This record gives sequence, C-alpha cells and structure tokens, in this order.
Amino acid sequence: MKKIQIILFLNLFVISLTAQNKLPVYLDDSKTIEERIEDALSRMTLEEKVKMIHAQSQFSSAGVPRLGIPENWMTDGPHGIRAEVLWDDWGQAGWTNDSCMAFPALTCLAATWNPQLAALYGKSIGEEARYRNKNVLLGPGVNIYRTPLNGRNFEYMGEDPFLASRMVVPYVQGVQSNGVAACVKHFALNNQEIDRHTVNVNVSDRALYEIYLPAFKAAVIEGKAWAIMGAYNRYKGQWCCQNEYLLNNILRGEWNFDGVVISDWGGVNNTEQAIYQGIDMEFGTWTDGLASGKRNVFDQYYLATPFLELLQSQKVKEEEVNKKVRNILRLVFRTTMNRHRPFGSFATPEHGLAARQIAEEGIVLLQNKNNLLPLDLNTVKKVAVIGENAVKMMTIGGGSSSLKAKYEISPLDGIRNRIGSKAEVVYARGYVGEATAIQDGVKSSDITDNRSPEELIAEASQVAKEADYVIFIGGLNKHDGQDSEGNDRANLELPYKQDALISALAKVNKNLVVVIISGNAVAMPWVNDVPAIIESWYLGSEAGNALASILLGDCNPSGKLPFTFPVKLTDVGAHAVGDYPGKNGEENYKEDLFAGYRWNDRNKIKALFPFGHGLSYTQFTYGKASISNKFMQENETLTITVPVKNTGKKTGKEIVQLYIGDEKSTLERPVKELKSFEKILLHPEEEKTIEFVISLNDLKFYDDEKRTWIAEPGKFKVYIGASSTDIRTMVDFELK
Repeated sequence: MKKIQIILFLNLFVISLTAQNKLPVYLDDSKTIEERIEDALSRMTLEEKVKMIHAQSQFSSAGVPRLGIPENWMTDGPHGIRAEVLWDDWGQAGWTNDSCMAFPALTCLAATWNPQLAALYGKSIGEEARYRNKNVLLGPGVNIYRTPLNGRNFEYMGEDPFLASRMVVPYVQGVQSNGVAACVKHFALNNQEIDRHTVNVNVSDRALYEIYLPAFKAAVIEGKAWAIMGAYNRYKGQWCCQNEYLLNNILRGEWNFDGVVISDWGGVNNTEQAIYQGIDMEFGTWTDGLASGKRNVFDQYYLATPFLELLQSQKVKEEEVNKKVRNILRLVFRTTMNRHRPFGSFATPEHGLAARQIAEEGIVLLQNKNNLLPLDLNTVKKVAVIGENAVKMMTIGGGSSSLKAKYEISPLDGIRNRIGSKAEVVYARGYVGEATAIQDGVKSSDITDNRSPEELIAEASQVAKEADYVIFIGGLNKHDGQDSEGNDRANLELPYKQDALISALAKVNKNLVVVIISGNAVAMPWVNDVPAIIESWYLGSEAGNALASILLGDCNPSGKLPFTFPVKLTDVGAHAVGDYPGKNGEENYKEDLFAGYRWNDRNKIKALFPFGHGLSYTQFTYGKASISNKFMQENETLTITVPVKNTGKKTGKEIVQLYIGDEKSTLERPVKELKSFEKILLHPEEEKTIEFVISLNDLKFYDDEKRTWIAEPGKFKVYIGASSTDIRTMVDFELK
C-alpha cells in the first residue's frame, strides 16, 4: 500500500510541476533521452543503481520509486505472452485473465518468407505484451539451425542468415512500435541444448561473421533492437553473458548497440567478469538465501550485494555501474516512461486472425503426387484422421515457450469443423507418446491410452482401410528430448514407432496424407510410399483451422522450408565432420561456413527436401532472367529481372529466390548463397516481372586475416529459382 501511495503522490507531483514548467529533466520528455538519463543518474544513490541491474523477482527488476522510475517487467516468449508466475517461483500465480493468444512458432514464421507477416507478428505479440504491462519481450530467437537435433530449433528462424535477417527486422520493429523492447536471443552460438551451460564453442571468425552473427547484426543495426539476451554457452572460453569479444568488441564496438544486454536466466557466473564484460541486467541466478542465512535471495546475485560491496570499498569505480544503469534507463525511457506508447490489446479476434494467416502461409506442402491434395469433398464420403498429434495440445511444454493459451484448435477439430456434414470423419489414435504435458502448473488435456503399439497399429489400419482418404497427423511434440528447451533429440527418426505405423497405413490406403508437426526435420524412410506430405510446424491457437484450410484448398499453400531436410543425420555437416555435442566440454564447428544447403552444395549431397522447397496447388513458370549490365563497378548496383507466370488454375503465391555464387575466390566460398527473395501473388495466367537489385555488399565475404569484409574482382553467377536446388534461370556478370 505504501508503494502505491508513493507512486500516486509522484504522479500528482509531476502533474503539478508540469503545470508550473518546473519538471525535472529526467521526467521531461521534451528533452533528449540522453539528457534525461544523465539527470536521473545524478539523482540516484549507489544502492538504487545496483538494485536496477539485477532481478527482484522471477521476471522483474527494481525501479527507483523515490524518483518515479518504474520497474522493468520481462515476459517470455517469442510465440505468446507467458502466464503470470509467482514472485520467486516458477509456479502459476493463479490469475484468471492471463490466457494469451498462441502464435505459430518462429520456424513457421520463417517458412512464410514474408517480411510483411513478420511485421504483423511483431506488432500483434507486442500489443499483447503491452496490454499485460510488460516492457521487454524475451524474443525473437535467431540462432542458426546447425543440427536437426537441437531441441530449441522450433524457436528460431532457420539455417540461412539472410532469410533470418530479413524476417527478424520487421518483427523487432513491430514489437517496439508498442513501446515494448524486443530482446533478441541468444547471443551467440547457442546451437544446441545438450551441455548448453558449459560447452565452449570453437568456430572460425569467417563462420561467426558470415553465418552466426548476421541476423543479430540486422536486428541491432536495421531493426534498432532495444535489448539483446546473452547465451548460456561459452565462446573463447568466456560465458556469452559475460563475454568481452561478443558483447564489448562486436555488439557495442562494431555495431554501436545502445540498448540493454540481459542475461539468460542463470547465465551470469562471475561477479568481476559480469562487471566489465558487457552484461547490464542479471536474471535467474540460482542462489540459496535460506541456506546462507540471507533474507532476500535476489540480493545475493553476482551483480547485487557482491557488486555493491566492491563499489562501496572503491575496489570498482562507480562508472562501471553507471554504464549499466545508463543502458537500463535508456530502456525505461523508450518503454514505460514513454507517455505516447499505445495501450495494447490482448487475445483479441484480430490476433487470432493474424495467427491463422501466419500459420496458413507457413505450412509447407512437401510432396503431392497425383495431385492428391486438396481433398475434394464432392468425391469423399469418409475421412480417417489418425495420430496422437491430431488431438495433442502443443502450446504447453517446450520450456520457456510454454503458454497458457486462451484456446487451441486441434487438427482433428479443425478438420471436423471444416468438413462438417459433407463427409464422415473418423479418428484412431495410431500411436501413443507422453499422455499429458504439464509446465509451471499449466496442464494439457489427459489423453492417456495404455494399449500396445501393435493394438494401436491394427486399429488404425482397419480404420484406414475403410476410408476414402487417410490423414495421418504425427511428428514430434514439446516434451523433453524432442522439441523442447534443455535437451536435444536423440536421433533423426520419428518417435513412438510412427514410421512403422505410416508404412502400415500406406499398405492399406493409397490416398494417404502425412502431416508432420515439428520444429525440426525428421527422417522419412516411407517417403516413396506416401503420395502427400505436409510440414505443419507448431501453429498455435489456430492450428487446426489453418491446417484444415490447406488440406481442403481454401488456402493455397505457399510456405517454403527455412532449413534442409536431410535423408540421414550424416548428411549434415555438424554430424559428418563435427564432434557434436562436443568432447570434454569443447564443441568444434568443423563444417565451418557450410551449414545447411551450403554443405549439400559443397559435397553434392541430395537432400530429402532442400532449403527453400515448397509446393503449391498451382504451377509457376519462370522466364529467362536478364541483367542490366554484364559488368559491375564497386560503386554500382545491378538490376536483375525475371518474369514469373501462374500457368495453373488456382490463385497462389510463389517465393522467387535469388542466390549468388563466386566463381573464383582466394578463400573457399559456398557454391551459392541466398541474397534476395520476393513473395508474389499471381492469379491464373497472370505474369509479373520480378526485379532484384544487387550491390557490392551482396558479393562480399569476411576475410578473417584482414578482419574485414571484401569483394574480389572476378566472375559471379546469379541463380534464380523455386528452391536452393530447383534453379530455373541463371545469369553471369563480372565485378571489375
């Protein structure tokens, strides 16, 4: 009560001073933010400064009530606003009005290849965070997809740094348009969950700059991100949350980042390193105040009492804490003390529509032999839906992305709602994984089934035999050891004997559609026996409705893969030559630059489904590309045009991809790299000419000896196509 009274008094005090034109500089938003920061800093005590830089609860840090400077409140995650938890425990706080809209996972967003949808996503989730009075959204994640075993890949934006860069910028801008900071994570090289708190990553500077940093750089320089979250792992022997090279040299030094660096929860490990090596705010550090006889466990953080004592003894200069508080104050003035920020909205029908649009554009049609899809209800009497993932909730579990969703439409319900009375829909379980998911007190529906795999397969086969069409809905889930924070997958195969089930279904019904729900690639030993395959991701609240609209043709699929589906695990560079998940605490990225399709191109390995692949219910024909000039000077750009025509019978969207290859280089380079793309809508028989502009920056590589980006004179090839392997037209030019 006393705290509320102080805040009310200060609000009245500010109003009074405003009327008298006597507002303190730090409260006067007509002044620059930097002026306000210095004024506020000059008024704060040493104790108040230290309190601002470490947590006071699971998800908040202190403000300065005496000065009217508010607390900072964080929220997970990148796919929806996390339910309220207790002050100092992960258990639910028991609120009844914190059920959010669940948006699709970021792999789905990346699969849309649509920056406009990334902006809509950011704006929508930012509105939800703002409504709940959070000023920092802990996301998006842009760690590169290096191995399909990484349990957290579903939170990220794929294997290609250019695609991730183009998608993260509008997401960040959309979030921050609400006066909420986007906290881009996890900086950097957090590409596995096994040993994530201890593993030291060894990677060349070329791979670091060309593959693993570009999306972060784009978020900072183009997106103007207000916050960055450090990673758990180590790099150059230092934890990434207190890393001189990453945080001070690159982030602050090279990119001029002026935002706040926030630790991952428990990511700070040492007081002295945390003071000097780039972290601003410490969260989640494990301290046992009860055992150590201290009243407040949060005061025992590395940047709490231990830091304060060093400052009071003058062993550390006060300027060190001032540097951190300046960054935090800048965050505050951009968010909670910005009187012009909007009020936000929460779990609205508009957000449901946004979630559905993103889901529909992100679903990828991988295979469609004999045009089995879309289903024609005029010829269908009975549809069999088989598989646990048809009824399993996917918004709960997975770690920090777990949500208390306002609703979640299951695939089975979505299909039944769409088909209605036009055909009979029957369901069989087919396989059983973990019956329920529970996290932080939120529990999914109980779908326990104790039958043996043999019984389940026999039942499913009989149901499939009697149906006109079979839709199998399986894949992974959000349980530990699958798509979940804290652990990686054990192998590439589908769990719970799904491969045997799919093969059995293929034998009894040729009209089989396999829908994979996952955030990772999976092996498909049955790929030649199944006519239609869909990658459906984790689609959030509107999952079932979005999937049904694709299956029935209400929406023409237009998603394309943001990462490569390998045939087998040894087709992936990290597993073919690397020592994943590391030996003796050291993980060597021996594949170097050659992540994803770059590895396949270099070693002539055929993918199960390549990067950028995705089919449509219509056909697109590419004409011959032309280039504005066969020669390019350093200060010039080149324009490349290519006509694309919809030669099918349905309106659809095509993603036209442009890759560039350096024909000869002093250092080895990938065969080709994505440098531009455009998603276009075409009606039947409609043709559009796509125009791409390339500049010198599109030709550069990082020279780790010279420590700079260079473009060497010589011949280059431009590849334009529908995927990284489906190249439709090429042109050459020479850099003079």
